[in-house]
Amino acid sequence: MMRFEGKAVLITGAATGIGRATALAFAREGAAVMIGDIDARAADTVDMIVGEGGRAIFRHTDVRKSAELTALVAECVERFGRLDAAFNNAGVLPPQRPIHEVPEDELDLAIDVDFKGVFFAMQAEILHFLSVGGGVIVNTASVGALIADPNMSAYCAMKHAVSGLTKAAAVEYALENIRVNAIAPGFVVTPMTQHWADSNAFTDMFFAQNISGRAARPEEIAPTVLHLCSDGASFINGATFTIDGGQTAH
Repeated sequence: MMRFEGKAVLITGAATGIGRATALAFAREGAAVMIGDIDARAADTVDMIVGEGGRAIFRHTDVRKSAELTALVAECVERFGRLDAAFNNAGVLPPQRPIHEVPEDELDLAIDVDFKGVFFAMQAEILHFLSVGGGVIVNTASVGALIADPNMSAYCAMKHAVSGLTKAAAVEYALENIRVNAIAPGFVVTPMTQHWADSNAFTDMFFAQNISGRAARPEEIAPTVLHLCSDGASFINGATFTIDGGQTAH
């Protein structure tokens, strides 16, 4: 299928993992891909897309700074002539600590990247979509937006906030032809979570409570993002889609 032929998609956090897999998937279905990331490995994602005959651009973007996200949207429109959908995926995973031991700088980083980074991205994207008559946004939340695990208070709080922000934006802009949804992945093996995958103690515990008995690959998350951005999801709005292999099913 070429569901996104002639369209342009913006993705934050596409240097590795879910973002990279989704960028490649969009490009394979015809989209031009604008990548914003603080990680220089995003240039490798662009090279992969171009190597397969697609179109992609990387702009160094710190999602903690609203002006940089405004500039990212502007460059996408300038270079590709349009912006049709956005995947706000950039995030951080703070060190695991009990609440009483979380230092202020770690809390601030979680707030600034995992929540404010999504908020600022949505502001820039929505301003553009209002000017062109609509668009689609997908935000990366987490199963941490639905449940809580020990020693992950800041992360879980921010992902709950992303899910709430997604609903709020859907309510505000539905009549402006702007759809906003979120995904809630479970344990996905990426460079950010590799330390968990390498821990026998963690994987034994996790796989014992997950009915699938394994972690996901980034390529298993991307198809849901593409569906939510497609015309086939035209009546899906304000939802958070769980992609966790059954982790939260019991």
